[in-house]
Amino acid sequence: MPRPIPGPDAQSKPFWDACNERKLKVQYCTYCNRRQFPPEQACGECGWDFHLSWLETSGRGKIIGYSVTHDTRIRAWAPEQPFNNAVIALEEDPAIKFFSNLPGVPVDQVPVGAKVQVEFLEVAPNQLIPEWRIVP
Repeated sequence: MPRPIPGPDAQSKPFWDACNERKLKVQYCTYCNRRQFPPEQACGECGWDFHLSWLETSGRGKIIGYSVTHDTRIRAWAPEQPFNNAVIALEEDPAIKFFSNLPGVPVDQVPVGAKVQVEFLEVAPNQLIPEWRIVP
């Protein structure tokens, strides 16, 4: 399935740079010991901005839900519909969610509760994005 190519901004650039190194990183507030994603200008808990850094994760998670898209507005994905939209909770912090189409999983057969591992898919020269695969 074709994927949109990210357009990193100042806040998201460290995330996309890490993806290009095949690492999944989230923002981390050293003041209140909180992870957050998507990246923000300040910590969503304490409000401090100068305590934010980036922390590498294991890239493991669990499927907590899904939907199926039958009629997308994204033209590049229209030929691929219907397709899965799985919600992944990050192992280190289940409050952090990522989304995946779960390549290789038949439509509407998403095993909620299954463990997943991040992989990185090249969508353009020198640009990788995170994608998730079911693991035993």
